[in-house]
Amino acid sequence: MITLKSSDGETFQIEETAALQSKTLKNMIDEDCASTPIPLRSINGKILAKVVEFCNKHADVGVDAESLRAWDAEFVKVEYTTLFDYILAANFLEIPTLLGLASGVVGDMMKGKTSDEIRKMFNINDTISPEEEEEQRRVNQAFE
Repeated sequence: MITLKSSDGETFQIEETAALQSKTLKNMIDEDCASTPIPLRSINGKILAKVVEFCNKHADVGVDAESLRAWDAEFVKVEYTTLFDYILAANFLEIPTLLGLASGVVGDMMKGKTSDEIRKMFNINDTISPEEEEEQRRVNQAFE
């Protein structure tokens, strides 16, 4: 068992097989840094609990692919702020499956929306000029 310590001091136990989904934790385990609680100062207890739950579920060898897809779909039915926290945690811990899942949901939320609708949805203040926005629109069209 590996012990993880969140930014707010909560500790979580995770099986090594589940922890190995994280490249960051794998490196720490390989370097024998996992004999004491691993501090994760950028992840709070609420999010770390969910990350541990995700890793445990994805490490379960008895779960079939269809059940796992259904479980994943339920896992990401959260507020967008929580999705962003998942993305930040998955990026920091280098968990590609969680990063892809949460990022995909955020991308789907933005599909077909105007920049104004996206700003409103995510409570983003309009800090760019119309000229800068037009330039960004042209750059984005080049990638489509």
